[in-house]
Amino acid sequence: MSDIKDLLDIMARLRDPENGCPWDLEQDFKTIAPYTIEEAYEVADAIERNDMADLKDELGDLLFQVVFHAQMASEKSVADGGFGFQDVVQEVCDKMIRRHPHVFADGEVADAEHQTMAWEEHKAAERAAHDDQSALAGVAAGLPEWLRAAKLHKRAARVGFDWDGPHSVISKMKEELAELDKSLDGDDPDHVEEELGDLLFVSMALAQHAGVDPGRALRRANAKFEHRFRGVERLAGERGIELKQSNMDTLDGLWNEIKAGS
Repeated sequence: MSDIKDLLDIMARLRDPENGCPWDLEQDFKTIAPYTIEEAYEVADAIERNDMADLKDELGDLLFQVVFHAQMASEKSVADGGFGFQDVVQEVCDKMIRRHPHVFADGEVADAEHQTMAWEEHKAAERAAHDDQSALAGVAAGLPEWLRAAKLHKRAARVGFDWDGPHSVISKMKEELAELDKSLDGDDPDHVEEELGDLLFVSMALAQHAGVDPGRALRRANAKFEHRFRGVERLAGERGIELKQSNMDTLDGLWNEIKAGS
């Protein structure tokens, strides 16, 4: 049976300057980061599909990303901020113990909701030790933008900068949609981009007020679109219809057929 040491040894060999893999040796933190994000999404996708075999595989790929970053960090000197995989493990162990005093010390929490509140208080205290005292401090710039928008809104809401409820957010969305509609009549792509961004940002706030995970909602929408569009392609093929040569009324009719049978 393999263990984490075997994986660390494999990674070290891949990065060996003399006998390692040329591709792995060319990589750095920035080039690997997109793969790390991609693997995290593939884990989420396996969970969404309830595919346990695939989840096991994808978790391995995600773990490999952690090992890859740790190996590259270990190649740096301590003076340059270098660290090893064991340092990563120690850091997360210390953090989990520190943030769960009701489990590892004499703290108490009434339920999951109070635990979430206590968790955020611990995080806030940790952020207070840094120079940036903003309520938005620590929201990583490298997050997918939809997720960063959701986190920024959530942080601002904690200090009272928020709408009263989902219906208030919908009113704001209508306002932003009207501004976007108006911008499309002009000849300023930058303005259109700005107004569309505002609409997307407010939609993240609506998701939180509605108690909806925006990532999960978007994954469901993507999956639904893909299923229905593939159905349109199948029907078109069965009926000898060329999609590229068809008008939208024909395609919309096929879409509605698939939708009705979903």
